[in-house]
Parts: sequence; structure tokens; C-alpha cells
Amino acid sequence: MTAPLPILIDTDPGLDDAVAILHALSCGGFRVEAMSAVAGNIGIETTTRNIGRLLAAMGQGGIPYAAGAAGPLQGASLNEVAIHGDDGLGGVTLPEPLTAPDPRGGVALLAERLSAAPDGTCTVLALGPLTNLALLRREAPDAYARIGRIIAMGGAIEERGNVGPFAEFNIACDPLAAAEVLAGEVPVTLIPLDVTRRIRATAEDLDRLAAFDTRAATLSADLIRAYFHGNADRASRPLHDPCVMLMALRPELFGVVEMRLAVDLDGDHPGRLTRSETGAPVSAAMEIDAPAALDALWQGLGA
Repeated sequence: MTAPLPILIDTDPGLDDAVAILHALSCGGFRVEAMSAVAGNIGIETTTRNIGRLLAAMGQGGIPYAAGAAGPLQGASLNEVAIHGDDGLGGVTLPEPLTAPDPRGGVALLAERLSAAPDGTCTVLALGPLTNLALLRREAPDAYARIGRIIAMGGAIEERGNVGPFAEFNIACDPLAAAEVLAGEVPVTLIPLDVTRRIRATAEDLDRLAAFDTRAATLSADLIRAYFHGNADRASRPLHDPCVMLMALRPELFGVVEMRLAVDLDGDHPGRLTRSETGAPVSAAMEIDAPAALDALWQGLGA
């Protein structure tokens, strides 16, 4: 039997972040060492509280978590309150956190966990803007260099963006942080909209998920149903962030292309990714076996 993969989760929950976190806590394939919150979908106080609430819902009060960056390295903040609701979770009721966040903050918590782990053994699963990881690289470079791999949801390569025609939200939130992380010493696998828009859940899929009748499955079905609110005319909703967890456990479900990417920092479309001979080397997922991926996600939530 394969040992659980040690991971650090950097996240801005967020409905689809929440589903990804619930999968990580329930599927049995991960050992979650810590979580750090970043502002993105909603402000840092709410994203931090939502990590604590998700941990409480799964009875995982022993996993440390902390608040990270409250905004980007430069420029104005974005948010997706219109999609995720004022609480970030579409009004789905969760218990209050069992423990308080680590007062030292997200970067210090990540640095401590990486320094304590054998070199190269921890994978970072990044579900939001990459601000915390860029700050970790700046402030604790020795700890940052100990990361084995970063798998990040972000970007649009050939697909249309969701912040204007070209940029994707997580990268557009902090283009400078994205540029620094992509160009850093740690290998990055990027899961862009090109893939995440292909794994989608319908109302019938949610009935199938809820039938597993586990805490993670029931909560996830409720969260994804909340995703439909205000979009009742849509037959399905994409599941962006859970693709990161699936890539970590089931890479054979994805088609990955090695490419060099540059991040637009100062142009007309901040956060836009373009292929460039001088860009950072990135492994980008460009294909997915969507039916098998959805089945794997549901099985993990139902475990």
C-alpha cells in the first residue's frame, strides 16, 4: 500500500477550494501537514476562518493553519464574492473552527513545516493566488527550496480567460507572484482553465455524490449546489481546484505538455500567460479524462 503523500495546501476557500480540501482530508491519499490562507476569492479573514471551519467539519483540529497574505505583492486586490457569497462558501453551514490559526502567519508556518520535513518530500498544492509562495521564496528561500513540487490551479493557455479575455483569476490576482513562482527553483505543474473547465458536475452528478453519505461527500454536494445559485440556467459547473488534488494522486488522468510561459505584468492584460522562448519552464496540463477524473473525485469524497 502506498504511503500517503505529505502535502501543504495554500488556498483561498472559496466553493471549489472547499471541495478540494474536503477531498484531501477524506480520500486517504494525503497527509496534510498544514494549510495557509491567502486572499483571493474573498478577504483573508474569511478565507482563514473557512480553513478552520472545513477542518472542524472533518474533525481535523490537529492540522495547523494560518493566515497568509491579505493582498497581492503589488496592485489592487480582486475578489469573487459574487460567485462564492459573502462567507465564501455559498451560505453552506459549517461548524466554527476547533482551534485558532497559528499567530505567526502563513509564511512562517509553511517555512517551519518544510524545514522539519526531509528535503524534497512535501508537495505544495496551490489553489489560489501565489502570493504566499512568492513571499516564502523571498523571506525563507532555504525552506522554499525544500519543496518537492508545486501543483497550482491557474492560468489560461489556449482557453479564454475568466478575468477579461486572456487572464485567469488566480494569476490575475497577483501576476508578479505568479511570475516569481513559475521562474523559481521548484518545479511547477500548472492546471489551467484549458483542463479545469472540462471536469464539470451536473445536478445528477451531485445526487450520485450525495449518495455516498459521507461527511465530505454530503458537504461537497451542498457546496457545489451553492455554485449553481444565480446560475440556474447552467446545466453544469466546472470544478477547478479539485483538479490539483487529482493531479497529485492520479497524474495518468492528465495530458501534460512542457512549455515556457511568460506572465504579463504591465501590459493590457495583467496575468495573461503567453508561450515564450524566454519564459519560465512549466509543466502544463492540457488534457484530462474528465469522466474518469470526476469518478475519482467522487470516490475520494466518498471514502
